[in-house]
Amino acid sequence: MTGERESLLREARQGRLDTAAVLRLFDSLPAMAVADMTGIWRGEGLHSGHPLDGVLERFNWFGKEFRSPEEVFPLLFPDGAGRPVAVDPRFLQFDLALRLGLARSDLAARAFPVLRWLARTRRPSARLRMMEGRGVVTATMIYDHLPICDLFRRLDADSVMGLMDYRGFDRPFFFALRRHTPRALGGKAG
Repeated sequence: MTGERESLLREARQGRLDTAAVLRLFDSLPAMAVADMTGIWRGEGLHSGHPLDGVLERFNWFGKEFRSPEEVFPLLFPDGAGRPVAVDPRFLQFDLALRLGLARSDLAARAFPVLRWLARTRRPSARLRMMEGRGVVTATMIYDHLPICDLFRRLDADSVMGLMDYRGFDRPFFFALRRHTPRALGGKAG
């Protein structure tokens, strides 16, 4: 990754860029292949003034797991022992939680471990496809039950930048993923 891209990524992590600047960074990155997404990835939000900025981190988001193009777990959160477990995203209605003011409430954060346990799943809830987004054909995660597509672009060999396109939001939400382990959930972490 170039020095300029690293600098922009650092600024996005710190919330110093607006949507247009983060889009320029995203658009400057090369496409990601579906086959290169396999494994467990640690996630972090990139802040651009989006209503979801900081929300996933507040609930201790771990990342995503891609077992195959047909078996994708878009939301991993740590269990009580710190191991990543999959949560069915349709039970975490972030848009509704934002409208009701719950996404940033202390009560919701304290109640989340119970919701996480109730929403746990062993079934995949998304798929990966090569799709065109922002003029580039790249690996794209399509949620099964929500109007969301995540476009991925390569930052380096072990990290990607994601752009979440969620119907109902007027701008994308950005995040970064760093490869954690190529093993499936239940295996030893690498």
